[in-house]
Amino acid sequence: MANETATLAAYVANLKYEDIPADVLERAKALTLDFLGSAVRARSEAESTPSLLAMLATLGLDGKGDATVCGDARTYTPAIAALLNGALGHSLDFDDTHADSSLHPSAPVVPAAFAVGEIVKASGREVLTAIVAGYEVCCRLGNALDPTSHYAKGFHPTATAGTYGAAAAAAKLYKLSAEQIVAAFGVSGSQAAGSLQFLVNGAWNKRYQVGAAAMNGVVAASLAREGFIGATESVEGKHGLLVGYSDDAHPDKAIAGLGSVYETMKIGVKPYPSCRYTHAAIDALIAMRREHNLTPENIKSVEIGLHRNGITLTGDAATKRHARSVVGGQFSMFFTGALALDQGSFGWDDYKRLGDPAIEALADRIEVVQDARLEGKTHPFGARVSIESGEGTLERLIPDPSGEPSSFPDAAAMQQKFLQLARPVLKERADRFADAILSLDTFDRIDRVTSLARL
Repeated sequence: MANETATLAAYVANLKYEDIPADVLERAKALTLDFLGSAVRARSEAESTPSLLAMLATLGLDGKGDATVCGDARTYTPAIAALLNGALGHSLDFDDTHADSSLHPSAPVVPAAFAVGEIVKASGREVLTAIVAGYEVCCRLGNALDPTSHYAKGFHPTATAGTYGAAAAAAKLYKLSAEQIVAAFGVSGSQAAGSLQFLVNGAWNKRYQVGAAAMNGVVAASLAREGFIGATESVEGKHGLLVGYSDDAHPDKAIAGLGSVYETMKIGVKPYPSCRYTHAAIDALIAMRREHNLTPENIKSVEIGLHRNGITLTGDAATKRHARSVVGGQFSMFFTGALALDQGSFGWDDYKRLGDPAIEALADRIEVVQDARLEGKTHPFGARVSIESGEGTLERLIPDPSGEPSSFPDAAAMQQKFLQLARPVLKERADRFADAILSLDTFDRIDRVTSLARL
C-alpha cells in the first residue's frame, strides 16, 4: 500500500483540461454520447423505471430541482437526477465496459458529472474534465480490486469502484482540494456497495445499485465540500476498499502510470444490449451463421467456452438457460446465443422474444463451459464457439468482442447507435443533442446541452 487514496485525490484536484490528450477527450465525448442514448430510451421503456419514479414520489424525493433526467419532461434535485440517470443508463445493459476492471464506467460517472455540472453552472470543458477524472479513478480501482476476486466475493464493481468514480467527477466540478477529495473518498468507502445476488432471479438491483453509486458519489463530494470529515486511506487502509472487497488486490494498479496512461482509452462499447461476456460468442455465432448458411434445423449442438467470470455471470444452465425476465436475458449466454443463431442479429427490441419457443429450442442445444484458453489473458471477454451441424464441427475462437478499443466504432457509427435509441423518445431533438455532446467542450454552460435531453 502506498497512499493510493491521497495520490488519486491529488490527481483529480490537479487535472486540467489542457493536460488531457485530444484523443482522450474525443473518446470521453463518444462514451458519454453512447451512455446517454441508453438513458434516454430507458426512461420510457425500461420496465423498472415506473417503480423507481413511484418510490421517489412516495418518499417525497421527486421535488423540482435544477438537474436534468434524460428523456424526462421535468427536472430534479442533483442527487436524484444522478440516481435516475445512472439507473436508466444501465438498464438496457447497452452501456460501455472497461475490460480490465470488468465495470461500466459511464454509468456512475457521467450522471454525477452532469448533475453537479448543472448546479454549479459548469462549462462543457469542466464537465468533460470531470468525466475523465471519474473514469480514471473508477477503472483504476476496479483494476486494483481484481475483478475475478471481486466477483468471487459477490460484488458488482460498477457499483463499488463506481462510487469513487462518481465522487471524483463531482468533486472536480466542485473544485475541491486534494484534502477535501480524500474526505469524499472516505465517505465513498462507506457507501460503496453492490451485490451480484441479482443474478439469481433477474432482479432490478443491478440497475438501482449503479444509480445509487452515482448518487452516493454526489453526496460524498457534497459532504466534503461542506467540511465533513471523511475517513482517510479509504482505498488502502486496514479496513479499506481493497482489503474488504477483494482477496487478491493489486494496489499498485490504482496509480500505475497515473497521468500518462489513460484507462479511458481502454473502455469499449457494446454492439449488443447484454452482458459484455456474451458478446464475443454472439459475434462468432452471427459470423458463423452467415458464412456457413446455418439454420436452426441443421444445428445439432453448440458449445460456448467462456472465461470463468463469464460463467459466473451468464453460464449457469440451471438458472440461465430459459430466461424469463429482461435482466435474466441480459445475463444469459443461452438466450443471447440462441437469438444470434436464429436471426443473425440482436438489438434492444429483441427482448420481446423472451419465452419464444424457437429461441427456447435453440437454447436447449447450447452448453456453456469454462475454457482454459481464455484464462490469464489481458482481457477476459473472449469466447470459443463450437457448432455441430450438417457440415460437421465448426469452431471459432474470438479473443475480443467487437467494440473494444482495437475495433472502436467511428464517430458515424457511434452517432447512429445513439440515434436509434434516442430518436423514438427525443424525436427531432435527438440529432441536436448528439451534436452537442460531441462538441461538449465548446459550450460555456452545460445546461445548454442537457436541456436538449428533456421532453
